[in-house]
Amino acid sequence: MEFMENRELSWLKFNKRVLEEATDENNPLLERISFSAIYQSNLDEFFMVRVGSLTDTAITDKTKKDSRTGMTAAQQLDAVFTAVRRLQPGVEEAYRKNLEELSAFGFEQVTMETATDDERTFLELYFKREIKPFISGVVVNDALPFPFLKNKSIYAVAQLGSKSDVSIGIIPTAYDHGERMIPLGKGGMRFILTEDVILHFAHLMFKNYKVIDRALIRITRNADIMATGKGEEFRRNMEELVAKRTKLAPVRLEISDDFSNDALDYICKKLKIKNSRVFTSRIPLDVSFLFALQELDDSEELHYTKRSPRVPAVLSEKKSMFSQIKAKDILLSYPFESMTSSFIRLLQESAADPKVTSIKITLYRLARNSKVIDALCTAAENGKEVLVMIELRARFDEANNIEWSKVLQEAGVKVIYGPRDYKAHSKLLLITRKAVGGEFDYVTQIGTGNYNEKTSAIYTDLMLLTADREIAADAEAVFSGLLNGTFVENTNKLLVSPLALRPQILSMMDEQIEIAKSGGEGYIAAKVNSLCDKVIITKLAEASQAGVKIELLVRGICCIIPGVEGYTENITVRSIVGRFLEHSRIFIFGKAGKEQKIYIGSADYMSRNTIRRVEVAAPVEDEKLKKRIRDMFAVMMKDNVKARIMQNDGTYIHAERKDGEEMLNSQEYFYDEAYKRLEDKKARQEQMRINRSKRKPAKKRRVTKNKK
Repeated sequence: MEFMENRELSWLKFNKRVLEEATDENNPLLERISFSAIYQSNLDEFFMVRVGSLTDTAITDKTKKDSRTGMTAAQQLDAVFTAVRRLQPGVEEAYRKNLEELSAFGFEQVTMETATDDERTFLELYFKREIKPFISGVVVNDALPFPFLKNKSIYAVAQLGSKSDVSIGIIPTAYDHGERMIPLGKGGMRFILTEDVILHFAHLMFKNYKVIDRALIRITRNADIMATGKGEEFRRNMEELVAKRTKLAPVRLEISDDFSNDALDYICKKLKIKNSRVFTSRIPLDVSFLFALQELDDSEELHYTKRSPRVPAVLSEKKSMFSQIKAKDILLSYPFESMTSSFIRLLQESAADPKVTSIKITLYRLARNSKVIDALCTAAENGKEVLVMIELRARFDEANNIEWSKVLQEAGVKVIYGPRDYKAHSKLLLITRKAVGGEFDYVTQIGTGNYNEKTSAIYTDLMLLTADREIAADAEAVFSGLLNGTFVENTNKLLVSPLALRPQILSMMDEQIEIAKSGGEGYIAAKVNSLCDKVIITKLAEASQAGVKIELLVRGICCIIPGVEGYTENITVRSIVGRFLEHSRIFIFGKAGKEQKIYIGSADYMSRNTIRRVEVAAPVEDEKLKKRIRDMFAVMMKDNVKARIMQNDGTYIHAERKDGEEMLNSQEYFYDEAYKRLEDKKARQEQMRINRSKRKPAKKRRVTKNKK
């Protein structure tokens, strides 16, 4: 359709926006280079998952088409490969430019060509003593087997012998105890990469052969896996699949330089990969080492201003979390407010509270040293009923979650794995506590992000804590469904996919359409990571045609194109890519007022979230909290530093500042706001203390006895 974009191409546009941060001079230099590494990490995952999935589809269902653009899987793959190649010059330019600018601060990546004579002598000795004993070269030809090449590992390859008789030498560049960055001075700021040294001395690994040509290669393998089964069988199947994933078919081959066509064709033949999937890079094939450079210099001018999550000003350290939530709903915003002093505190208090009878929670991604796991284990050991739904299919966290499930079971926690064929992506917690008179009180938490202390400091997310009994009843129904393998069909207040989320969202959009058709001001807004659900996109276009004003904040994939005449003129789309990963999801229906409906939750506007996963969104009903979310959304819509605006041809441009308009970076604004709220709270407390100290003590009455 004219107003719809292909999902994969839209994602590549998002990654281009990430790459643009690597060249944004408003970002400090050592922060800029991290965006190059993030771009590459994103692209690796894209090839492993999306390109892997499309590759499978192109083989098994050649006629299947993208419902939005009508492209077959093969056509999408061709378009993806073309787009990636077009991005590569910008990737290389950003890398070179940033490394060149960093040289003024003492950083220098050395090659064997730029190394000094003394350094080359040192490196030859280093290779012979510290590298060569721990690696081995393998010669392959038609008479010798081709070795298995690990996913995302770098190998030095050499064409050996004569051009008429192709033999290939292959050397792994990663080995036990080996450091990828070999320091050459300045505390490691002057360095050379191990693979460059190994490639240079490759001839020493094949003494009986003549090295005709050499290069570095790196392959990316398909990682699209899905396990079946129930209970412990499911966990065993997942463990086996995670192990097998590293051996799935290659979907991309990267090479460091021009290389003999015969030798390259031979490698492609052995890997069973087409030449169309070969990508040349003139910079290191893996730039993840750039993150390590950030640790070598702590100069303020090279880094972002240091920020740390604040203790939420709305919380009292003297009152229990349960009592504060019972008194009023609480909204928390990460990373600006601390997860440890709010959510983790709630879990720890609940684990120790003798009146708490049960804790139920869904887990998707966790920190490696998880305080959440510690609290849940403590609760179980203290005799509480603890039910944990842990999603073993969380992409690339499968192994981590499998291990955590074992830890939880050993502590006496009841662990379940969710419904067959549907991931449970919801962020939901339900705590039950004994109250006066034999009754029970409840605290329900609904969030937009994972219970991961590490990512809570770098992802923007929202969390609602409420004692609402209807929401608690809905949460109980969700956990009952997860336990029994069924889905929630009807709710009091929560939106719960796969059956009771998208229909309600469409219904609320219809309400705004009717308002607009009746001459009123219809309004729809949403902040999501991705928007590609065709049903929702079609409804948004219908709303636009009816005159509803629609404002969308979409960080990543956005398959609706705004401003297309006759379809989406009333839609605006913005994307914010900055210091923190925008991860919160907000749904707004209607203008400000009591009739306005606001939800936060775990679901994006993607069909995989709305109809193929268990997701939960909660209404924000407290008027103060609704205003806070409206204000946050308004600030993000005014961001003129990190925001891009989507045009009616699908391209993005940076938001421009109007004459006299101040720079507004929404993420920094929210951090400043969190700091200010806490400072204001401390000032009020100090003033109260001063006022109390100034009060004069009351005069004591003189008591006299009556004389007889």
